[in-house]
Amino acid sequence: MWFRLLLAFTLVPLAELWLLLRIGAALGGVQTLAIVVITGVIGASLARREGARAWSAVQMELGAGRMPGRELLEALLVLVAGIVLVTPGVLTDAAGLALLVRPVRSAVVRRLERRYGKRIQVRQDAESSAGHRIIEI
Repeated sequence: MWFRLLLAFTLVPLAELWLLLRIGAALGGVQTLAIVVITGVIGASLARREGARAWSAVQMELGAGRMPGRELLEALLVLVAGIVLVTPGVLTDAAGLALLVRPVRSAVVRRLERRYGKRIQVRQDAESSAGHRIIEI
């Protein structure tokens, strides 16, 4: 896991830099900067809208007395998309914008559920008078 993070935090910025330099050479510096700024502004707007929808879905599930597992994953992915969109670069902007598209986000959630679903268990706390749910990972 540590090695994967090391690769991600070194290779992604290098790839971003290389791509920005290539785009800058083809389009010019001002146009490249404009692309990065515009995608950031559009992404921030989409992240805000999708974040509000995701949070509303979490609240609806909680209000109905259900554990909002899928909804929490979707909200987390919207948060990740917003964080990635703040990072300057074309690759990270593309990844962030992709996560803001609901069908893409749903596909990622399904994949996460398949991969980690067996590791997460939700059970009722029998000792508590309120019957709280406990999530064990």
